[in-house]
Amino acid sequence: MNARARVTGYGFVTPLGHTVAGFDAHLFEGRSAVRAHTLTVPGQPDALAAVAACAFDEAAQRAPSRLPMDRGTAMALAAAESAVCSAALEGADPERLGIFWGSGMAGAATFEATCRALYAEQRRMRPTTVPTTMPNAAAAELALRFGARGAALTYACACASSAVAIGEALRALRAGWIDVAIAGGHEALLAPGVIASWDAMRVLAAVRTAADAAHACRPFAARRTGFALGEGAAALVLETEAHARARGADSALFLAGYATNCDGMHITNPHAPGQARALRAALRDAGITPGDVGYINAHGTATMAGDAAEAQSVAEVFGAHTPISSTKAIHGHLLGAGGAVELVATLRALHERRLPPTAHLDMPDPAFALDLVQSARAAPDLRYVVSNSFAFGGTNAVIVAGREG
Repeated sequence: MNARARVTGYGFVTPLGHTVAGFDAHLFEGRSAVRAHTLTVPGQPDALAAVAACAFDEAAQRAPSRLPMDRGTAMALAAAESAVCSAALEGADPERLGIFWGSGMAGAATFEATCRALYAEQRRMRPTTVPTTMPNAAAAELALRFGARGAALTYACACASSAVAIGEALRALRAGWIDVAIAGGHEALLAPGVIASWDAMRVLAAVRTAADAAHACRPFAARRTGFALGEGAAALVLETEAHARARGADSALFLAGYATNCDGMHITNPHAPGQARALRAALRDAGITPGDVGYINAHGTATMAGDAAEAQSVAEVFGAHTPISSTKAIHGHLLGAGGAVELVATLRALHERRLPPTAHLDMPDPAFALDLVQSARAAPDLRYVVSNSFAFGGTNAVIVAGREG
């Protein structure tokens, strides 16, 4: 069994809320934060889209660099500050503190606004445009905020970005490079051009009327039509067991295993055999068997191809009896932030020993041989859980978490 990393704190900014109480209420009741959004693009007719936005004022955040921040970077800072507060982390050796962060399309909203200002309004560029939109802006601001002088690394692996960031933080802790990591990811891309781009791929949930939006995303349903775009951020404080013990950080939650690989088959189509390899590798890394896992938080995008491939890979590795659900139905697809936010949801399930449902799953796809959680379940013996992230580009990332006691 490889060394574990203690999860001593976590924080988040999500469509489900910014507090544990609000998050849990949505999570276990299957209460959707997805709403209708009118997509307005010059030269094209208005269209309805389902999105999950955060109630978040980025202007209230102050950048440690004193430069303007993208909305996503502001969310990252808020989530990380909440995580560090939750962990009561003080006095960590700066050279043994690392930042591991993920985002699929970092700076997208700022970049779109910049292009509009340059080409449509003929305005000059701000001299801060590059540091505001660069992919590692969030990691840099977090390093400044917390005085981190260990690694400060950014991962861009589409919707596996933050899962990879957290997994690589686990590896760095195991290797002895650092004692503490602040790891997670963010995404804030509810801008017209970005929504229109995803809509052009035919992967967004169908919305006919505003009233449809809240229930538009239906992972694993027979009549699924795609996902709702969301935004948000989540951060975890991870520590070696020795460091957590030395400072008296009492946490029963830990990361036990991680694996990442690439399908190497197609840039957008998922590949079940590649996912199955990642699932098996993560279980080996954790030193457990499929039978030890009591819950799987699925990638579950509600696309026809994505859900079918994941159902196949999960059934191949776990059989038909391990409970599984997708929380994207209520918080949307957070792309690069998805792995981190969904891991938080998985940790909440582990902490509460209660399984969150897949909302709106009134008619499951009969082709899937899975134990789909349709309403919250008690799980008093829950010990190990799995969180899946399967991305465009073929990147697969699987994290195994556990609880003592």
